[in-house]
Amino acid sequence: MAREELDLVITGGRVIDPATQTDEHLDIGVTGDRVAIIAKGPFDATARTTIDASGCLVVPGLVDIHTHLLAGGSFWGIRPTPIAWRTGVTTWVDAGSAGVYNLSQFLALAAGYRPVTVYGFLNISGIGLVGQTGELALPEHCNASLCADAINANRERLVGVKCRLDYRSTAGGSPQALPLALEAARAAEVPVMVHIGQGPPSLSDVLKALGPGDIVTHCTTGQNMALIDDNGHVRACVRDARERGVLFDVGHGSGGFSFAVAEALVRDGLAPDVISSDLHQLSVLGPGFDLPTTMSKLLAAGMPLTEVIAATTSRAAAAVGREDRCGALACGRRADIAVLRQRTGELQLFDSYLDERHTADLLTCETAIAGGRVLPAEIADVPAPWVPVSPAQQQLLLDQDAAGPSRAPWAARLQAGSDFVPMELSGPPRALDGP
Repeated sequence: MAREELDLVITGGRVIDPATQTDEHLDIGVTGDRVAIIAKGPFDATARTTIDASGCLVVPGLVDIHTHLLAGGSFWGIRPTPIAWRTGVTTWVDAGSAGVYNLSQFLALAAGYRPVTVYGFLNISGIGLVGQTGELALPEHCNASLCADAINANRERLVGVKCRLDYRSTAGGSPQALPLALEAARAAEVPVMVHIGQGPPSLSDVLKALGPGDIVTHCTTGQNMALIDDNGHVRACVRDARERGVLFDVGHGSGGFSFAVAEALVRDGLAPDVISSDLHQLSVLGPGFDLPTTMSKLLAAGMPLTEVIAATTSRAAAAVGREDRCGALACGRRADIAVLRQRTGELQLFDSYLDERHTADLLTCETAIAGGRVLPAEIADVPAPWVPVSPAQQQLLLDQDAAGPSRAPWAARLQAGSDFVPMELSGPPRALDGP
């Protein structure tokens, strides 16, 4: 009898899959775009391709629920494919780059980003995030019925409603943006993802409106909607929201991550439910960089490794209602797999305020597999003309272009605060809320 033939085998790695409560050294066999076998190796089978994952972590393909992918159609948009291969993110979720007015453009782009999978939150503002901010300034752009109808017509791609709430996005207008976003979400039976940062509105006013399964992104912000008070303790309104089932997502981005806040959340037993990158034009060159770097920052803040992996696989998939599609390793499931290495060596990681932490651990991706295919290397895109870059960031791009694609982590290349263009962030300020 002929031996079974597999298309791909991953051997020697520590398989961590929170969805199936797996944490042991196993081999994985893939046939076509599906996982065929997960067991102690070696298999009684031949393989067209074998990946030696010795010394590595083998996890479900990472799920990043806050990114911006409307490339060429918005201030923020990037393409995922030059990033996915070196980060292990195989499922990408756009966080409201498109509203109903430009949804067709997002749908066309998302379909073309294969083999990675792309979903999206639909912005309650019809114009989405075409500009840098101000999308809620005109109330007439927010239409709950149109938003809900668009989601119902595109359920394969759309997972929720996005509402960006801070003083710049509202520009003093559209006070009904959150109620309208909630109305649309309830009608379509999907969650709302709410962006917080520098208010008004106040954090407590936002949180009391949310229900089970709704998502607060930028939960590690250090601005005046911070989840911690001026004494560094988690606010009572945050604990109340968590008890009601509201989810908290990191959304690092260019302004959404403070080490001090992340450390306080972990210390007080309210570590983020989901870790996302908020990857876009202003964050991809640092200090955000990518999802594995953001994961490393949560490790530095005190989250255990298995919790960090759960927050970027099974819990992330469940937050957007796609736990049956991604975020787990099991026979018969789509073969989305990330082979990660936990690099050791003293280095600095920076938050959005360029506050640094010394750490010995940096998660990096050795191999990314989407739908059974090893993702090929691809040179990073050049930033848009409106994106400011430092000389160090510019040199990083020039070096990778001259030498070809490199898997070397960008976070390990830029090791000084002066390497980054500082963001105009206020914080940590006196908050709008009491405890």
